[in-house]
This record gives sequence, C-alpha cells and structure tokens, in this order.
Amino acid sequence: MTPPKWSFSDPYPGVRRGAPNQRIAVRVAARTVLSSALMFLVAGAVLGPGILAWDKIGPNDPLVATLADVALFTVLFTDGQRANLQELRENWSLSGRALGMGMPLTMIGIAVPAHFLAGLNWPTAFLVGAILSPTDPVFAAAIVGRSDIPQRLRRLLNVESGLNDGLALPFVMIFLATAQGAGSELVKVGIELVLGLALGVGVAAGAALAWRTKILTAEPHLQPLGPLAIAVVVYAGCHLMHANPYLAAFAAGSTLATLDHVAAEEFQRFGDLLSEVTKFAALIVFGALLTPEWLSGLSWRAWVFAVIVIAAIRPAAMLLSLVRTRLTRQERLTAAWFGPKGFASVVYGLLALQTGIADRELVFDVVAVTIALSIALHSSTDAPIAKMLRVEPPDELPGCRQQAPTDEKSAAIAR
Repeated sequence: MTPPKWSFSDPYPGVRRGAPNQRIAVRVAARTVLSSALMFLVAGAVLGPGILAWDKIGPNDPLVATLADVALFTVLFTDGQRANLQELRENWSLSGRALGMGMPLTMIGIAVPAHFLAGLNWPTAFLVGAILSPTDPVFAAAIVGRSDIPQRLRRLLNVESGLNDGLALPFVMIFLATAQGAGSELVKVGIELVLGLALGVGVAAGAALAWRTKILTAEPHLQPLGPLAIAVVVYAGCHLMHANPYLAAFAAGSTLATLDHVAAEEFQRFGDLLSEVTKFAALIVFGALLTPEWLSGLSWRAWVFAVIVIAAIRPAAMLLSLVRTRLTRQERLTAAWFGPKGFASVVYGLLALQTGIADRELVFDVVAVTIALSIALHSSTDAPIAKMLRVEPPDELPGCRQQAPTDEKSAAIAR
C-alpha cells in the first residue's frame, strides 16, 4: 500500500485517514484528566538528574539558553500571526478587556504577594508579575480547540493567550533591567526593543509587498516556507544588529498576518506543529530542573504564593475586566479560571535565572512552582469543564468536519 503523501498544509495525512489506534487515542485524550503537556513535564522530571539521571542538565547549561532562545522566537512568531490587526479590531470588545485590563491587573496583583509573602523587592516582584502574566492555550485545549464550545469564549481565550506572551515581553525585559539596578541597561533594553520592532515590521512588510507585486514567487507546495524564510532572516538580522529577537518575531508575525493573510494561513498548520514541538521540548528541559532536592527545599511561602496566584489573582483580575460584558456567568467563570501558566512563563523564568539579579534563584523557585502547579491543575480541569459546558468528545478528529448542532438550544450556544 502506498503511504499517504506528507504536505505542509496537511502534516497528519495518516491520522486524518482514520487509523483506528489514533482515533482511539484522540477519544481517550478528550476524556482523560491528564494532558500531553503534563506528561512531558513529568517525563522531563523523571529523565532529569533527580531520578534516572539520563538528562544531566542544569539551569546554567548552554543547552537551556539556546533552547529557550530558539523556542521563544518560534512561538512568538507563530503567535504573532494570530494578531491580524483587522480581525482584532472586529473582535476587540472582549479581548481588549482581557489584555488591556485583565493582564495589567494580574501583573500588579502578582507583584503584591511576591513582595510581601516571598520577600522580593518591588522591582523584582513586578518582574515575577510580568513573567507569570502570560497564559498558554495548550493547557486548556479542551476549551480552546473545540468547535462546539461557544465561539466568543473560545475566541476570547485564544486571542488572549496568543497575544499576552508577546505583550508581556517588554515588561519582562524592562523589569529585568530595573531589578539589576543598572540605568544604562534600561536604556539599552529600550533601544533593543525599538530595533526589534522596526526590524520585524520592516522585513515582513517588505516580503509581503514583494509577494504581492510578484517580485518574489514560490511553487504552490513550497509557499508555507515563505514565512519560515522571513523568520530566519529576522532572527539572523536581530543577532547582527543586537535587536530584541522576541519582539521582532511577534511584530513580524503580526505584520505578515495583516498584510498577507493568505501566506499566514498557508503557514499556520506547519507553524503550529513547529511551535508545539518547541514548547514540549522546553517543558522536558524545564521538568528536568524540578528535582526532588529542589522540591524538598521549597518553603511553604512558595506554595502559598502559587495557590494565591492561580486561585485568586488571575480569576479576580479577569472577572473585573469582564464586568458588564455579554458573556454568561458560566462563561465568565470559565474564562477567569483558565489562566494557565505555560511556555512563555517557563522561558521568561529561565531567562531571569541566567541573569545577574540578586534573587534570581528565589524568582525561579516561585515561578517554577506556580507553573508546575498550574499545569497540573489546568490541564486536569479542561475536560471536566468542557463537559460542564455540555460538550462531548467529537466523533471526528481535529480538523475534520463537525456536525452542526441539531437542536435550537445547542445552536444558540454555538453562536
């Protein structure tokens, strides 16, 4: 039998043709309380130096810095392509509240227990707030990835989690420089951010214009590689010009999605696959750093801090930002709960650990325990909450055609 042909537009041909074991796996994953993200985190912890010691990696290992750099650039470039400015303007009422009110409130709210409970000074406390303010849709896949969840709720969570890691970046860099106590570093960071923004917008806009005017062309089956080429040029240019590569990646992705949405759509499936691979690789490395010795050395203050951040600060900030919106009470509570700390917080925490700030190990401790607890809680509650919203596991695999709601009540919910 001839194997199915692989393509960028359909990277899972065998799965989509319905092999029985893959279909069963998807059904089980839809019902289980464990997520792939949690399993990758546990795998890293098991393979790390604390248990099997197959992966003798430390926080200062060059591999950690390299992986964090490449992975964050990749994810921000992919996330930026969800920031089509025209679509954002059309759906800004809820997402704007979450990003413009909920995110700053979360950042400030986290800084308070980081200062008074964890004992960090105010600049470092705000750094922790900036690190933990982004969310990640990977750990709420049963909510974000389901076509039968109310669209406005899915769009809210997807847009928020797709943009807030990029929006948090300038605050992370500024508070990191402030925590180091160097005024010259703050100016340097500002220049790097401006250069990154200009480079990302300039390269993506130039490429989009060249494609529109047919100066640059590509074979149809190679078109998804166009955005990848832009990403490579931007990444190399940032390192040559000492610009901030992460803001450049986000700006390039957003510019491309705005000026050439066809190219962004062609790249989406391949980009999402590449993004998830780098995320899970980072989770394995992050899990390897969570050794039994590290866990036993955590103070009760770190655990209490994590619980407060997950159970109180994020929900309160989101509920305040969604006051007097058209969301139902159930939808507001769901949006408030699903603020999972994920990949961006992992990488920002690793960046802070590798700097010269005085309390970098304490910063990593409170950030790491919050992320680990968030992954465990949010990835184990997405499926139950999906059931609470009257959602059943789909009969078809992701990407296949979904059956339309059959009754008036379901149709109203889908709208």
